[in-house]
Amino acid sequence: MSPLSSPAAVHAADLVVFGGTGDLSMRKLIPALYHSDRDGRLAPETRIVAMSRGGLTDADFRGKVDADVRDQVPVDDPAVWQRFLGRLHHVSVDVGGSDRSGWSALSRLLAGHEQRDRVFYLASPPMTFGPFCRELEAAGLVTPHSRVVLEKPLGRDLPSAQRINDEVGAIFDERQIFRIDHYLGKETVQNLLVLRFANAFLEPIWNSLWIDHVQITVAETVGTPGRRGYYDQAGALRDMVQNHLLQLLTLTAMEPPARNDREAIRDEKVKVLQALRPIQEASEVDRFTVRGQYVGEGAMAGYLDEPGSTPPTRDSERVETFTAIRAEIKNWRWAGVPFYLRTGKRMPRRVSEIVVQFKDVPHSIYPGGSPNRLVLRLQPEEGIQLHIMAKEPGAGETTLKPVPLSLSFGETFTTRVPEAYERLLSDVLGGNPTLFMRRDEVEAAWRWIDPILAAWESSADLPEPYPAGSPGPAGARELLGRSGRAWHEEA
Repeated sequence: MSPLSSPAAVHAADLVVFGGTGDLSMRKLIPALYHSDRDGRLAPETRIVAMSRGGLTDADFRGKVDADVRDQVPVDDPAVWQRFLGRLHHVSVDVGGSDRSGWSALSRLLAGHEQRDRVFYLASPPMTFGPFCRELEAAGLVTPHSRVVLEKPLGRDLPSAQRINDEVGAIFDERQIFRIDHYLGKETVQNLLVLRFANAFLEPIWNSLWIDHVQITVAETVGTPGRRGYYDQAGALRDMVQNHLLQLLTLTAMEPPARNDREAIRDEKVKVLQALRPIQEASEVDRFTVRGQYVGEGAMAGYLDEPGSTPPTRDSERVETFTAIRAEIKNWRWAGVPFYLRTGKRMPRRVSEIVVQFKDVPHSIYPGGSPNRLVLRLQPEEGIQLHIMAKEPGAGETTLKPVPLSLSFGETFTTRVPEAYERLLSDVLGGNPTLFMRRDEVEAAWRWIDPILAAWESSADLPEPYPAGSPGPAGARELLGRSGRAWHEEA
């Protein structure tokens, strides 16, 4: 079986979700598991156990899921929905407290099924990862068939990430640890590898001889209402670049693996991160990075004035809600090719995409041409576009027009496109770590990010303001404009 192919079905497992009544669980995990059940990818004996402080019974939790989740998913067969609800259990737990009854209750629920796969999904803040794992070991719940899933962010910097990895690694082997980034579960991301390594025409031109630059954008129209407490601690660089954008960069830039093997692919991703040119000196950070913070525009509040948020502090003024970075990969394939990374809140459109801008033809005999461009759209509508030059119909002068050759997953394939968490949960249950981050990969990303964070924190400059609903600060356009380039939507 290909490591990039999820199993059609898996054997029985017990999936225990810490933070099982929280937002991530109710919006993403429970719906994803229902889809897997509906599609026949959960074994009949598989159980889903939510752990929280809620004091709920099994019946209470099933009622909550029935009320909160049913409208999010297609319930075309009531019998399947009832079967799914029957898989659900709830255990109340006091993590780090003196009350041990929750851990005893979980032990009783799992007793007698030690040969089943046990998946412990930590949908909780990263500072709880180590304590949770120690509690699991103390309760005798960690078996050779156990796995643990860690949600991002994995730490705030390299030392904190290493500490979390050490704490979890003291209980679980590396092969049992699944560090999740939901962007890697998106169909377009997986198709990027297929596009590169299963089509002969692309690989010969996937290098600095033919590619001018690459843009990776994750833009959101939403702000941070009610979330400033979290965002004051994170900021766009930690929240999005260290994980999502660098993951997309590695898959775009990695060398062809020697085989379609779960570790071979992760090996090549790590090599990309290790080849990133460090951005360390203050002058380099000023030249190659941009940070911004959205301010109020019309009916849209600024970051410091978002409703429902904690009162802003002095540190809130220094938090970036936008960042753009010019990265370089120092190897033979990519030497001289800039990779522009961009992410921001309160942008004019919600889009996640990778844009590969090819160089112009060496000698054009037609006026008005423009270079080819490959656009891989991750959201909102997943698909691939190859922009080529074509002649406009007519008997007069030859007039060129850029036109897209489009592949829309929704229009081309009749099968339902699964949500990212659905794919990744299936991989966890099937024991396939290919689309999950290895320890050395996480730490290599932090090694590159940390000097940028340090330079920003020591600088007296504040993030550049940009109006909510705009494409970001002027500095982001200047970042490309200095070399005669422009962002995709402005080109």
